[in-house]
Amino acid sequence: MTAAAEQLKIAQPALGAQMRQLEAELGVDLLVRHSRGVTPTQAGSLLCARARKIVAEVEAVERELKSLGATRTDHVVLGVPPSLMLLLGPDLLINAREDMPGVHLSLVEERSVVLLDALDRGQLNIAFCWNVADRPDLERVALLEEDLLLVTAKGDSGGDGPVSLAEALTHDLVIAGERGVIRNIVQSEARRLSLTMRLAYEVHSIGSMKALIARGGATIMPFSLAPKEIAAGELLARRIDRPSITRTLYLVRPARRAPFSHEADIQRFCEGVAAGLLRACGVHARALR
Repeated sequence: MTAAAEQLKIAQPALGAQMRQLEAELGVDLLVRHSRGVTPTQAGSLLCARARKIVAEVEAVERELKSLGATRTDHVVLGVPPSLMLLLGPDLLINAREDMPGVHLSLVEERSVVLLDALDRGQLNIAFCWNVADRPDLERVALLEEDLLLVTAKGDSGGDGPVSLAEALTHDLVIAGERGVIRNIVQSEARRLSLTMRLAYEVHSIGSMKALIARGGATIMPFSLAPKEIAAGELLARRIDRPSITRTLYLVRPARRAPFSHEADIQRFCEGVAAGLLRACGVHARALR
């Protein structure tokens, strides 16, 4: 009893009292007390064996529950605009698998206006979107700012130096539809400066837009929509600096939402995506965090 009391870190008299109380409740003797200590009775041995099994079962259930919590997989549907896929491509999914082993990630590539609609309908969990207006039902975090450039065909006679917005708007432009983020930015700035935008072609496909530019057209777009063509010199990009016009990338999610099990990993991954886009854009973008 002395050794047992020391192991349990309680006083020996208290342990003796608890044992006697247990024997009284069960109506049987559990221990035979003698000068050399105690030995279990048949009832005491049976109780000990059953108690060990019960304790082992409780410990096994505890381990299983902890294991279940540790291996729970989050299913996340992430919306990304075309510019992210053009610059980062399959690295997004590869990095997600390496950085978030507890997350199954699905990507939806669409224009920002479409991604916001999908977020409102509950079809997306998180989205990277350009120029998101402040709304009480959305949580938005500004990540980076990207310059809009005048992009023309290779060999354009205008040179390669910066241009004013007024000069850029003298071109017949290939640009997206009325709900497009870039078109809204250009139109708003043109109205502010009492300038007129000359719309030659209204095109939603980035591929078609670049093909029209290569055949002598022009547009106002960010570097991230034509990185390979601009880097290879197939298209000529000139900075607009009087005034400069930019677009802002936000990480957007519903304001009222339950946290993911791997919330910290998902947040770090999204921050890594923004950092990767910033590196790929080079001098044409700046971090806002």
